[in-house]
Order: sequence, then C-alpha cells, then structure tokens
Amino acid sequence: MRASFRTAIVLALAIALVALFLHNVDLWRVAAEIAEARPEWLALSLATMIVNLAIRALRWQVLLEPLGPTTFGRAFRATAVGFAASSILPARAGEFIRPYFLARQTRHAHAEGLSATGAFATIVLERLLDVVTVLCLLASYVFFFGRDLAAANPALFGVVKWAGASAGAVAVAGLVVLFVLAGHPAWLGLAIGRLEQHLPASLGGLVARVAERFARGLGVIRRPEPLLLALAWSIPLWLSIAVGIWAVAMAFRLTVPFTGSFVLIAMLVLGVIVPTPGAVGGFHEAFRIGATLFFGAPEATAVGAAILLHLFSIGPSLLLGVVFAAQEGLNLSGMRRLAEQAEQGQA
Repeated sequence: MRASFRTAIVLALAIALVALFLHNVDLWRVAAEIAEARPEWLALSLATMIVNLAIRALRWQVLLEPLGPTTFGRAFRATAVGFAASSILPARAGEFIRPYFLARQTRHAHAEGLSATGAFATIVLERLLDVVTVLCLLASYVFFFGRDLAAANPALFGVVKWAGASAGAVAVAGLVVLFVLAGHPAWLGLAIGRLEQHLPASLGGLVARVAERFARGLGVIRRPEPLLLALAWSIPLWLSIAVGIWAVAMAFRLTVPFTGSFVLIAMLVLGVIVPTPGAVGGFHEAFRIGATLFFGAPEATAVGAAILLHLFSIGPSLLLGVVFAAQEGLNLSGMRRLAEQAEQGQA
C-alpha cells in the first residue's frame, strides 16, 4: 500500500510537471522545430551519452577498488541497468538496483563477490562528487565566462553570480571535508555522538541514522587517493555531459555558448531532483526555463530541444540496460522486485 501510494504521488508530480512544461506551447511549432534540427549536432549529442556511461563505469570502478576487484565490463553493465531502471521506475530505483546487480554479477564470477551494501555506499560518494563538480562548473561560468549574460541582463547575472559564489564556496568546503573524512571516517561518528547529546531523542536518532549511512559511504575509502582519482574522472564526465547539452542547443540554433551549458547543467540537476521515472517533467521544465530565461530561446524551440535532449539522455542507457538485464534473466517485474529488496536492505 505504501509503495502504491508513493507511486501515485510520483506519477501525479510527473503529470503536473509535463502539463506545466507544455502549457501555452504551440505543439505544431514544436514538431516543426524538431524536424528542422540539424542532424550532425544531434548525432554528436547522442554519441556523448555512450561516452558518459563509459566514464561513469570507469569512475565507479575506481571507487569499488577497495571493496575488491571488478572489471570495467561488469561496472558498465551494472551502470547501464541502473540508469535503465531509473528511466522506467519511480523514486530513482536504479540507485538501489545498480550495486545489487553488480554484486549478483560478481557472485557469478567467483564465490565471494562484492558486498552489495559496500557497493551501495559508493553511490553516495558518486553523488557527492557529482554535486561538487557541477558547482565548480557553475562557479567557473559566473567568474570567467558569463560576460554576455552580464551585459544582456545585469540583474539576472547578479543573482547567478551570487549563486555561483555560494556554490564555489560550498564546493571547496565540501571537497575539504570529503578528503578529511575519507582519511579519518571515525571523526564523523565522534562528532555525531556529541551532537546527539544536545538533541531530542527522536531527532538525535534520525541524525544518527543519516550520518551512519554517510559514514558508511566514506568508510569504503580509507585513503583519499582513490577519491582524488574518482574526482579527476568526474571532470571529463561532466564536460562530456556539457558537450551533449551544447550540441542539442546547436542543433536547434540556440545562442548558447559551450560554457553556457554549465548553467543549463545546474538547472537540470535541480530538475531531476523530483523522483519521477526518467526525470520526466522535471528535466524538461528545467531545460525550458534555463534556455528561455538565460539565453532568450523561443518557447517552442526550447521545448523541442528539451524533448530530444531527454530522449538522448535516457535512450542509450535504457536500450543497453534492458538488454543486459535480460541476459541476467531480469524483466521489468524482476527489476521492480530487486529495487524493493535492495531498498529494504539499505533501509
């Protein structure tokens, strides 16, 4: 019952966001804009989506190394299955499926296999690295590349500059804390233990549970060196994502510089927070707002670009993930059951 209620809420959110996205939009004009998009730029964007999956698998392989050896092929297959699951199941179920699918593969390869719980903890680290990298890209646009926006709309640029400065400060502070705790994960437990003494019992217990999961993620890496290498992989990953976004903008003849895609990335990260299947609605509306507000894109053009960019974002991983899951004997129902089991296990 609880799962059904959550699914209903998520679907309602998706429908509301799609309705907002298409409100007062000329759909015939959107179709014409899609038909007139330049195919060579669309092909480039689609190619970057495969590259993104490969870099994610390489980065994950680095984070998994302290848990035990795994091959790039297994990490790539599990990454594709995880992203495919998030495209068709609500509440970002792929984040739970990915480590369990990898553990299942490694058990087939050798008796011990990787710990699914330990592998899940690396997902926490991945998200932290993603947030830090996106914030750094946004800050770089604000302080080095945003002159056109500053000249066109000083008030809007002032808001973005304030957000970028705050983002840069948070990113630097987050990196420092991350590296310190990676080398000394026990410090987090000591700090939370002291904090619990000054909080109500219920709130203290909640904080302790959240901190325990965070500490588990940091505890996977006892040395900062693998974390530094994973961060190094995060830079080409998000630059590749930026190329994919920029290529779609070029396909639709939007006046978005390459570095302008850093702003669109930040908007899309906010949009996909809403846990709809495949980030439907949130992704589209975030791109539309970013393209029209920051770069003056016509509504129909922005809507068409958002639709194709979303299809490219989920298409390759969905296709590969379904194939890889089928090879392991998993269909949609099996992935849903695996997601429920994994979520219960992590809870």
